[in-house]
Amino acid sequence: MKSHVLKSVLTGIAGSFVAVAAFGGSASAASEITVYTAVEAEDLKKYAKNFNKDHPDIKINWVRDSTGIITAKLLAEKNNPQADIVWGLAATSLMLLGEEGMLEAYSPKGVEKLDPKFRDSANPTKWTGMDAWVASICYNTVEAGKAGLPIPTSWKDLTKPVYKNQVIMPNPNSSGTGFLDVSSWLQLFGEEGGWKYMDGLHQNIARYTHSGSAPCKLAAAGEIPIGVSFAFRGAKSKAKGAPLEIVIPTEGVGWDMEATAILKGSKNMAAAKTLADWSVTKKANEMYNEGYAVVAYPGVAKPVKHFPPQVATAMIKNDFAWAASNRKRILSEWQKRYDSKSDPK
Repeated sequence: MKSHVLKSVLTGIAGSFVAVAAFGGSASAASEITVYTAVEAEDLKKYAKNFNKDHPDIKINWVRDSTGIITAKLLAEKNNPQADIVWGLAATSLMLLGEEGMLEAYSPKGVEKLDPKFRDSANPTKWTGMDAWVASICYNTVEAGKAGLPIPTSWKDLTKPVYKNQVIMPNPNSSGTGFLDVSSWLQLFGEEGGWKYMDGLHQNIARYTHSGSAPCKLAAAGEIPIGVSFAFRGAKSKAKGAPLEIVIPTEGVGWDMEATAILKGSKNMAAAKTLADWSVTKKANEMYNEGYAVVAYPGVAKPVKHFPPQVATAMIKNDFAWAASNRKRILSEWQKRYDSKSDPK
């Protein structure tokens, strides 16, 4: 490993990292593939079921964890890859793997139909986007009301003394959502201004979680008034009756794509290519749209209930290449400054 940060993320993972049971297919499936993913655990059965409707002869063996941990695991396995394909990992992580020479160059059938910003510009492509997840603030109206906390309207509002110990957000070393937050603040406010902002925010952070959805889930459950998370998680919680307001900060919001890529050296290349082909289809994108309001296939996306309508205009012009190239440096600096408030691994 080149990065001591990624090494530290891996420390202790062996005991907690779980290979999720295979879903779909049968015991006599013609082939099996190992799929690494950061897709929400509750959605894995649905993903496999829909894929297996068209390809019942391919059995998916899932290995699922948060974005940072999956990325670190892949890097650790660089010289002996265990995964055949990644289906649902941050595009910035896949760009980093591409820089390490770990991705198979393969353009899935129909890739030209995707929105260009949702696919690698190389030909053949090394990764293809699925959907976009967008940063937001989940504000529990009941708990905030009890604590006398005004609803924040901007990122910088969260540095005000009134919010001390009332905010949680994801650790960017573990969470793709956490990394898109940090990398977007460095782009929005500049390097110096971004770290200064995070110094101020850190004073109000109760703790950093290792999951990007956890801050919003905890806010929805009333365990914290304010969680920095992503908009679709807030929309899902609000649809279930949680007393949440989903705030899109006025400065703009970071975002990233879930994406797919085949690992170079896959022992099941034909099956991996079949999954890559299916992952860019209109049918797959309709499935992605059940949880995400922004998907790769033009014309597919339908409004998601409670998803803030202003999200599209608030999404920053994210420099994914810069974020990927500077990922190790950013994570190292973040860990040095703020890791003392992180949840135990």
